[in-house]
Amino acid sequence: MTIKEANIYIRNELKSLYPQNEISAFAKIIFSDVFGLSSTDLIVKENFTFSEKDFENLKNIVNRLKKYEPLQYIIGFTEFYGLKFTVNPNVLIPRPETEELVDLIINDNKNEKNLKILDVGTGSGCIAVSLGKNLPEAKIFAFDISGKALETAQTNALINKVKISFFQEDILNKNIFSKYGDFNIIVSNPPYVKISEKEKMQANVLKYEPETALFVEDEKPLIFYEAVCKFAGQKLMPGGKLYFEINEVYGKEVSELLINYGFTGITIIKDINGKDRIAKAYKKF
Repeated sequence: MTIKEANIYIRNELKSLYPQNEISAFAKIIFSDVFGLSSTDLIVKENFTFSEKDFENLKNIVNRLKKYEPLQYIIGFTEFYGLKFTVNPNVLIPRPETEELVDLIINDNKNEKNLKILDVGTGSGCIAVSLGKNLPEAKIFAFDISGKALETAQTNALINKVKISFFQEDILNKNIFSKYGDFNIIVSNPPYVKISEKEKMQANVLKYEPETALFVEDEKPLIFYEAVCKFAGQKLMPGGKLYFEINEVYGKEVSELLINYGFTGITIIKDINGKDRIAKAYKKF
């Protein structure tokens, strides 16, 4: 099979399952990240023949895609904020919306000195690692309840040569309040998809990504936001900043929650798609 035929094979096998633009994205990633072929190579070398081993690898990838397994899990990594991250079913695949959150924090604080930053619910470590890479003078801390997620985050910190202090903690456990000092910034992208919203989710998310990192009970949609607010109310320095990624339908409710916990300067920021996605607030002096 030639490279040209392999490209056609991917598109024919997946055309009934995915949109054309998504298949094109899959093909680009497969050829570049798995086989080391650039877009130019696909044209110049289109008549080069795949080895039998490479073709078997390609067939395996396509067969897993047919089962809606995320490509990032299949190849074992993804890109986030220009950095490479290992991902697996123990952690969520980082989303573009979260890049917007990271970008905001970096731009808000790039001229600040001696920052102590905490990422609550770090997962793959995409937020903590990206902040550490772009705010190199900051001291970065990260919590997650999952030991396996923390192992992945630690790997990503090593890959990207960022020093981060990781701790296995449950933000719902009030006993953690006495264990840590103060922070200038606390950020969290906690579970915020209601269980009733499952039916709107894509099959690849529902079948493969960790439910505990995604979903909250309909009756308690802001449970993690409230817990982080309580923690931040005690552990943020005066004037310190709190950042959340939020469910688009709860901008007003998150804003009210922040007011109730004594935060000020509250802003709800829309993402690139015009949906309420980021909440930012300050601890009063």
